[in-house]
Amino acid sequence: MNEIISIVLAAGHGTRMKSNTLKCLHKIAGLSMIDHIFNTLTEISSNKNVLVVSEEMNEKIKFDENIGIVVQKERLGTGHAVLQAKNYFKEAKGDVVIIYGDNPLITAKTIKEMIAKRRDGMGLVVLGFKAKDPAKYGRFVLDKEGLLEKIVEFKDASEEEKAINLCNSGVMCFDGKNMYDILSNIKNENKAGEYYLTDAVKIARDAGLKVGVVIGQEDEMLGVNSRFELANAERVYQQRKRKELMESGVTMLNPETVYVNYDTEIGKDVVIEPNVFFGEKVKIHDNVTIKAFSHIEGAEVKEGAIIGPFARLRPGSTIETEAHIGNFVEIKNSVIGNKSKVNHLTYIGDTDMGKKTNIGAGTITCNYDGYFKSRTTIGDNVFVGSHSCLVAPVTLGNGSFTAAGSTITKNVGEDDMGISRAKQENKEGWAKKYHETKQALKNAKK
Repeated sequence: MNEIISIVLAAGHGTRMKSNTLKCLHKIAGLSMIDHIFNTLTEISSNKNVLVVSEEMNEKIKFDENIGIVVQKERLGTGHAVLQAKNYFKEAKGDVVIIYGDNPLITAKTIKEMIAKRRDGMGLVVLGFKAKDPAKYGRFVLDKEGLLEKIVEFKDASEEEKAINLCNSGVMCFDGKNMYDILSNIKNENKAGEYYLTDAVKIARDAGLKVGVVIGQEDEMLGVNSRFELANAERVYQQRKRKELMESGVTMLNPETVYVNYDTEIGKDVVIEPNVFFGEKVKIHDNVTIKAFSHIEGAEVKEGAIIGPFARLRPGSTIETEAHIGNFVEIKNSVIGNKSKVNHLTYIGDTDMGKKTNIGAGTITCNYDGYFKSRTTIGDNVFVGSHSCLVAPVTLGNGSFTAAGSTITKNVGEDDMGISRAKQENKEGWAKKYHETKQALKNAKK
C-alpha cells in the first residue's frame, strides 16, 4: 500500500522555445528539466516512473530502461495523456503522482506532503499555490471543511471566484485503487474536445471521496514554455541552491553573481568572491578561498587552497591542500601538489606536480603536438623560471630549477638546473649611436 508510481507528462511540443532541442531537454544549472524531475522522484522513493511522450520525443531520445515510456499519439488533453499510462496504474495499490515535465522546480518535500495528505483519508490530493498575480490560473474553491470542492477555470469564474488567489498547479496525487475509475469517467464535452485532468475533482467528490489540498511555494510551480521562462526558472534555482550552500557554511560576498551547477559540492568556511562560475562535477573542500571572476568545472579543490582571481580550472584538475592558483592561470587535467604555487599568467595542462613547487609567470606546458597529448611531471620543491616552456613529455626532478625564458625539451635531474636559451651578447655604445642616427633622420624630414 506504500507503493508510489509517478507519471510525468511530457508530450508537449514546446514550439514557443524556438529550438531544435526538445523542451524537456533544455537545462537548468547544467541538468535537463526532465532529469531534475527524475532526481526529485528519486528523493521521494518512487517505485516506478512513467513518462508520457509525443511520438517525436520517443523517436529522438533514449531514457533509462527503468523508466516506463508511453506515447500519446493524439494530444487530447491532460486527462487523455494520463490514461495512456493506464497499464501502470490500473491495478495500483498505493499512490500515483501526476507531475509535468516542464515544472522542474517542484521539490521532494512538497510531493511528500501531498502523499502524506493523501494517505490521511483522501481519495485525491491536488497541489495549489497562492499566486501574487493569479492572472489566468484556475482557482481552487474550497468547502467548509477546507477540502477542494472544485477547480474553476479563469474564463468560467465569477468575479468572486476570480478574487481567489489559491491557484491550480495541475500536480495531483491519486489513490491508485480508484484512479482508473475516476479518469475513465472524464468526458470531452467542451469546446476544445479535450479530456481535462481537472475534471477528476468533481468525479472524485461525486463518488464520495475526499479531495484534499496541499499548498506549495509559487516558485515551485514555474512552468517553462519559452526561453524567458527558462531563464526565470534558472534564476529561481540559483537562488535556492545558493541559499542551501550558505546555510551549510559557505560565504558568498555577492551571491547573485555566483553561478552554481546542480551537482556543485562546497565545504564549510569556503569564501566565494563575486562573479564565480561553477560548471559540472566540482568539489570544493573546507576553508578554500575562490577569488573574483574564476571559472571552475570538473575540478576538485582541496582544503585551504586559494583560487584566482581570474583563474580557470578545467576538467580533470585537482588542486591539493593549500596550493595557490593565481590570476590568469589555466589548469587542465593536472594535479597541483600541496602548497605549490602557480600565481601568474600560466597554462598548466596534463601535468603531475609535486608539493611546494613554484611556477614562474608566463610558463606554459606544451602538452599537445598537433596529434597527441603528453604529460609533464614536475617534482617537489621545483622552481620554474618565468616564461619557461616545458615541452612534454618531460620531467623536472625534485629540487630542480629552470632558468627564466628556457624551452625545456629534456628531463632535468634532481637538484639540477635546466637552461635553454640564446646566449646574450652586449654591444657597447650601440644604443647611443642608434638613437643619434634615427634622430638625425627624423630632423632632416622636418
